[in-house]
Amino acid sequence: MTEQARIGLIGLGTMGAALALNIAEKGFAIAVWNRTTAVTHQFKADAGALSDRVIPTESLADLVAAIAKPRTIILMVPAGQAVDDQIAALAPLLDADDLIVDAGNANFHDTNRRNAAGLPVRFLGMGVSGGEEGARHGPSIMGGGARADWDRIADILTAISAKAEDGSACATWMGEAGAGHFVKTVHNGIEYADMQMIAEVYGVMRDGLGMDATAIAATFGRWNEGPLKSYLIEISAAVAAATDPLTGKPMLDVILDAAGQKGTGRWTAIEAQHLSAPVPVIEAAVAARNLSARRAERQAGEAVFGPAPKAVTGLPLDALEHALIAGKILCYAQGFAMIDGAAHDFGWAMPLPDIARVWRAGCIIRSSMLNDMAAALTEDAGRNLILAPAFADRLKVSVPALRQVVAAGALNGLALPALSAGLAWFDMARTARGTANMIQGQRDFFGAHGFDRLDGADRHHGPWGAH
Repeated sequence: MTEQARIGLIGLGTMGAALALNIAEKGFAIAVWNRTTAVTHQFKADAGALSDRVIPTESLADLVAAIAKPRTIILMVPAGQAVDDQIAALAPLLDADDLIVDAGNANFHDTNRRNAAGLPVRFLGMGVSGGEEGARHGPSIMGGGARADWDRIADILTAISAKAEDGSACATWMGEAGAGHFVKTVHNGIEYADMQMIAEVYGVMRDGLGMDATAIAATFGRWNEGPLKSYLIEISAAVAAATDPLTGKPMLDVILDAAGQKGTGRWTAIEAQHLSAPVPVIEAAVAARNLSARRAERQAGEAVFGPAPKAVTGLPLDALEHALIAGKILCYAQGFAMIDGAAHDFGWAMPLPDIARVWRAGCIIRSSMLNDMAAALTEDAGRNLILAPAFADRLKVSVPALRQVVAAGALNGLALPALSAGLAWFDMARTARGTANMIQGQRDFFGAHGFDRLDGADRHHGPWGAH
């Protein structure tokens, strides 16, 4: 074999095939291998005008031989044991300066473990967001590992990534070890929360205001022209406008109300607890998905307690829009604070302004607000986003509407777990004198844990004595 590729890729499933075509389209020759050889050859046959840049291989040895040194091989295989197995199979065929890139939806702890294991080759963990469409035409890419390893293939990764409106690439290095996969995890947690808040507002429109799918679609479409402009609002309008080809009913009216999940939102909630980084909007969204799956239990609950009243009066649509604006800001603020906490705990670089910029295009949570978030984080990356003047001003305008919507939901039995969690977090975050002094008194009473005093006096136990 005389022709050599600049890069290789293993795993020609939906995402792997799309990413390989993207790489070829950007002018890079790519060697590909799939466990089923017929899939490899069919991939080249289907590549059309790009087939000249695709080198199909029938064994791992052939793949390695087809790539110019120092070699780089992207893994697009299922997360977990499959990645470890693939690394073990490749390592004996590679040189010490060759690079394996795990571009799957990995748990960052696995990426940390692989980086710390003393692998005989270089290793990079890379978060990729945007689904099949993003992989094919431009995803958001979040790299983690040694900076030198990222720099080595940065030209390819920036070329294939999504481009923001200013033309900048939505791909960058996030930090060492599992930093890239960690950022992708938080991205997915925010995605869960954003989707849940949109669903909650949809529920208020449908059940509280009695709006049909056509009116709901028009409302989302209108919101997508303002501050809420984002991929998720855009597709919510499209979903609401769609008609079921089998029944002629609105598509939303025939979809089962039980949400699936692959677990990355749960990872976000779990890691937030380890980092002592409160992300209640994300936690509420994960819990809501779990509860949605308990459909029979929910039906039994309605049979026992009766349906909630739901109908809402005097709630304007612009209040719902402002509630979503506030909820979105609060959710992102929690996510960025969590990433900042990980940077301190793990010693990672985590450039928050760059993370906001990477999310501006290609990924599921892309939003027009991210430009302003990047600017605010550039001014002061250590300041919570809600305290940045631009977002503080927005919250002053929008939080009253969020409060109105949450109150209407509580009074009328409309479940708004994520929006409610966001409001509660905001109220705690803006309260100088909270109520944890009672908790500290309780802890000292039953366990003599002690407490700090406001006046700085030396006495750190209460007068209740031993009980």
